[in-house]
Amino acid sequence: MSTAPPRIFTPEYYERMRELEQGSWWNAGMRDVAVLLLNLVSLPSSGMMLDVGCGSGQSMEWFARLYPGWRTVGLDVAPEGLASARTKRLAVMRASALDLPVRPNSIDLVITLDVLQHVPLRGGDTKALSEIVRVLKPGGYAFIRTNAQALPYTADDPVFNFHKYSPHELRNKLSHAGLRIIRLSRLNAVLGLTEIPRELRARTQEHSYLGILAEKGSTQGVAYRLKRHWLRFEGRVVRSGLSWPFGRTLVALCQRDR
Repeated sequence: MSTAPPRIFTPEYYERMRELEQGSWWNAGMRDVAVLLLNLVSLPSSGMMLDVGCGSGQSMEWFARLYPGWRTVGLDVAPEGLASARTKRLAVMRASALDLPVRPNSIDLVITLDVLQHVPLRGGDTKALSEIVRVLKPGGYAFIRTNAQALPYTADDPVFNFHKYSPHELRNKLSHAGLRIIRLSRLNAVLGLTEIPRELRARTQEHSYLGILAEKGSTQGVAYRLKRHWLRFEGRVVRSGLSWPFGRTLVALCQRDR
């Protein structure tokens, strides 16, 4: 008998997230994509990175390995993830993306991964983006990843504050916030097609937000390597300036107006 996928902000949710971040082709491939896009802007040897929605801090650790001269700070609303981050001596705090406890014009790079789709509906994302722009230095960068509206269509879920974006909607909201878009595209264009049957089966749930359907797999097999390499290829296409017409994830690299 299968168990229900863990819901957001539960201890089980953060445990599953930690497992996926350590052993998922999708997470590894998405980090490869982030590196490809961040390399477009030639980040300096030192700076300050803010992770909005840091969870247990694994993205902070990943970034620190890539850019050892940078300082990192993270924030999240859920104490479960922060407790894990603090055991690794990461600089984290409990705070909302809607009210960043950070000085204006003080951050060189904001990273926010799979957070924007979970802020309060009807204006929460606009507020979160305005906060990101407020804390960024003029000319600072933001790397944003969120869910893309795809097949099967997913309606907004007011219980779990869950929303999926079209590229057009995200582009407009980023631009209106004062961010210049360097790259924006769908991703997980091909491999994401295999998620359609699983999502359709899970639609017996009461809410449109289905929780985390993915499960940890092996990092040693051929399938893991092929999937990660394919996602990296999709990232190279986006880096070149093209965009994918379909896909279940949206990524955007932006710069605050100077």
